[in-house]
Amino acid sequence: MFSSTLVLSALALSSQAFAANFTSTNPSDVDTARDSALTLSPTSNVKGKVFDRFVTIWLENTDYDKAASDPNLAWLAKKGITLSNYNGVTHPSEPNYVAAVGGDNFGMDNDDFNAIPGNVSSVIDLLEDKGVSWSQYQEHMPYSGFEGKAWVNQQTKANDYVRKHNPAVIYDANTSPERLAKNKNLTEFYADLEAKKLPQWMTDDGHDTSVTTAGAWTRSFLEPLLNDKHFMKNTLVLVTFDESHTYTIQNRVFSILLGDAVPKKLVGTTDSQFYNHYSEISTVEANWNLHTLGRWDVGANIFSFVADKTGDENTAWDAASGPNTSHFFNSSFAGPFSDGDRVTGLPVPNTKLVRNGRKVLGKIARTWGDASLQNQTYYENTVQIPDGMHPPQGWA
Repeated sequence: MFSSTLVLSALALSSQAFAANFTSTNPSDVDTARDSALTLSPTSNVKGKVFDRFVTIWLENTDYDKAASDPNLAWLAKKGITLSNYNGVTHPSEPNYVAAVGGDNFGMDNDDFNAIPGNVSSVIDLLEDKGVSWSQYQEHMPYSGFEGKAWVNQQTKANDYVRKHNPAVIYDANTSPERLAKNKNLTEFYADLEAKKLPQWMTDDGHDTSVTTAGAWTRSFLEPLLNDKHFMKNTLVLVTFDESHTYTIQNRVFSILLGDAVPKKLVGTTDSQFYNHYSEISTVEANWNLHTLGRWDVGANIFSFVADKTGDENTAWDAASGPNTSHFFNSSFAGPFSDGDRVTGLPVPNTKLVRNGRKVLGKIARTWGDASLQNQTYYENTVQIPDGMHPPQGWA
């Protein structure tokens, strides 16, 4: 256990010094930083309307049909709800991770070392505002809070961990010492499980493997947990892929909802409602009655069995499903993180949006709510999100 003196000392570090220490990928620097890295395991007990714990397991770059035919993923699907119309929002990987916690991809069309400015909030701010504990568990991360672009296997020199698959750390608002201490190696998950110190919101990434390896790992990881009384405490698990592999078809990804929060009558069923990575945020917002980000999270469809209990209305979107689809979600519109055509400046959250009584987080409204800034927003309370072929109206 960390003493209060150690915690306070760590939190007093300047952000500049902390970033310099925790971004380097030089092995000697990593060894030094590991010795002083802070690890935190927060807990809480904020009751949700439908679930009390939410877990996302990310898998990588696989077309829907190929993932659905994997025997281990098919086995897991029989234990929960298959989301047959769940979509990525663009390509490649990193902008999908960015979108899933921040409500937009900000025009990102690359896997670069990106850093979203500190005045942009994410779901982390919404969770902390309501006292919901959170952590991220990243396989092969060299130490808690590591911000480097990648950490390679020191024997094979292959990537063991990559920043682009760690959504929270890409946002500068989440790089304070205290928040970085909740970004941990996957080994810490088992330590937290044993100590009964799991958070209520968590994410884990299974990176850069074949679907066969990913399916086998996911089943081996989840099968014992599905019967673990410390883990299954009204828990909802989302297994999803960041993007499809083929860029010439709709960016639909195989996704499953599992856990004891899933009603028994829905186990083994299929939900064909339109969802995307923004649905992960909107579902959590509805469950814990969180504020919103004022971005594409507000209008995103909420997982149906959750929406049925929270009183939220979902919207069918024919343009993104079926034979006459016009949205493929295979490219990003221009934005501040585009490699190609770039738009200077960040899109402004729409601070006037309200979804079933849930308003934009207060600090977001105070930062972005000026009338002159609101003229620069493109967000609406709609499920119909833009893509590269259909950029936001009025956005250059």
